[in-house]
Amino acid sequence: MYVSDEDLTALAARLGELLKAQGALVSTAESCTGGGIAEAITRIPGSSAWFEAGYITYSNQQKTLQLAVPSELFPQVGAVSQEVVEAMVRGAHSHSGARFAVSVSGVAGPDGGSVDKPVGTVWIAWGDGARILAERFHFPGDRLSVRRQAVASALQGLIRLAAG
Repeated sequence: MYVSDEDLTALAARLGELLKAQGALVSTAESCTGGGIAEAITRIPGSSAWFEAGYITYSNQQKTLQLAVPSELFPQVGAVSQEVVEAMVRGAHSHSGARFAVSVSGVAGPDGGSVDKPVGTVWIAWGDGARILAERFHFPGDRLSVRRQAVASALQGLIRLAAG
């Protein structure tokens, strides 16, 4: 599925409207998207009123150092897992103080996939401080397409969470 810059901008603007109306902040914790969610958010004028922080934790070591993801999770379940993205969301909440957070970890390709986690596998988690929701996706296409679809899905989930 093709996701354009305009699509991402529209999603980020909608998220901003919801968060600004609530006086709420959001933070991101990103791996395979490399800051793409934060970039989409910060292209919106005035996003400083509702965007608190972005953590780009590409390596497992940085997931542990920056977001307090337990290091024992990586050999147990791998970085691309529900457990890790949920821990990333908890870390983004506790470190930033934002009401809402999103995290993403995946295999964007072109290599790095496995039988259990083929290229295009992405886990995304969303949290509002009281609850965490996580979902596994399998996005088709090349590296850029997988990353853009992950950013769009992350923003869509934040919109749903913020809208109640």
